Amino acid sequence: MIPSFWYPPGVARVLYVGWYRERASSLVDETRFFYVGPARLAYARLPYAWWPTRDRPGDDGPLMKAGVWELEMTNGKGLRIVKSDMSHVSVLDCTIRDGGLVNGWDFSQEFVADLYRSLSLANVDVMEVGYKNSPKLVTVDNAGPWAFLDEGLLKETITKKTNTKLSALVDIGRVDENDILPREKSLLDLIRVACYAKDVDKAIDLVNKFHDMGYETSVNLMAVSTVPDREVNEALAMLSRCPVDMVYVVDSFGSLYPSDIIHLVRKFQTYLPEKVIGMHTHNNLQLAFANTLTGAQQGARFLDSSVFGMGRAAGNCPTELLVGHLEGSTEGSIEGSRYSLLPILDILERRFVPLRNEVEWGYTIPYAITGLFDEHPRSAILQRQGPDKDQYVDFYEKLTDEESVASRA
Repeated sequence: MIPSFWYPPGVARVLYVGWYRERASSLVDETRFFYVGPARLAYARLPYAWWPTRDRPGDDGPLMKAGVWELEMTNGKGLRIVKSDMSHVSVLDCTIRDGGLVNGWDFSQEFVADLYRSLSLANVDVMEVGYKNSPKLVTVDNAGPWAFLDEGLLKETITKKTNTKLSALVDIGRVDENDILPREKSLLDLIRVACYAKDVDKAIDLVNKFHDMGYETSVNLMAVSTVPDREVNEALAMLSRCPVDMVYVVDSFGSLYPSDIIHLVRKFQTYLPEKVIGMHTHNNLQLAFANTLTGAQQGARFLDSSVFGMGRAAGNCPTELLVGHLEGSTEGSIEGSRYSLLPILDILERRFVPLRNEVEWGYTIPYAITGLFDEHPRSAILQRQGPDKDQYVDFYEKLTDEESVASRA
């Protein structure tokens, strides 16, 4: 008889079943576990899952990837399963909005329509099509149309809506609520509000209005790496009492490490048990993909990404990595994968490789330096635009001299 053990609340039930060789019936020193979850029964060994298809557990059966499994010791007495698979996540591609910070939102309608078709074929859940800010309230030099999203332009561009939803982002103090149509008259499904912790009351006012207009909503809490815990806690407590659907952990400066992500996602979950947690990462330390997966492993359900990582400065978690991982993590499972990498690779090859030769984004040393110092990348962006863009020692010394440090204190 297989013994079973119950661990304290919050710890998964684990059944010890013996030692079986991968794809073979003979015994070896490999421990495997049954994971009993709300929607599936998996027979697993890190990082793979064996779905039994025969009567005897030792018989050959299909071996397939099942996402990232994470096992932890529980009080030194046993193991708990922290994460089983990625079936709970949704992907939001923010290429046009965040990538627009690189090229001034100068995307043609054909480009945006092509990206939407590709993301739809890849079964990406949401495409963000720009900012819904008002040109009456903010001036952006030589801004393309996706900086101030017009509903008429959007309808001309997206002529056939698919299962891939559309979103736009607004900034506190830069949006005119009178410019927002009720959801039934708009192609948009989701409006995201970006704010700092100190302005969360203003974000909640906007959320209430957009919610009443029928939209799904999120609050993207920016620059959390620079905000004292007490201030973050107060903001989260306020958000817990409003109708917002999602609240995002935003690594604005690309300065967070996986341990920080674990801490923040657990904090957000503690304060917001009724809300969906999202992840938006930047790649200054080349951790955007790792941090996104870490957030998902902790239970974050909405994951931001951009094709070829296109986004401000060091860019974002690449959509092709995230979709490719999610496709592989459920390949061959009973449900199968709902994501497909090939449409992303196709448009990346046709559209983004040529674009990358015209404008720069992605990891470089100045962005790494600002990430290490937990600083906004504006100084690194200016460095990369100047004649001394590769003078890394000089840039580092400028950031670390006493006068510079004092001015940022």
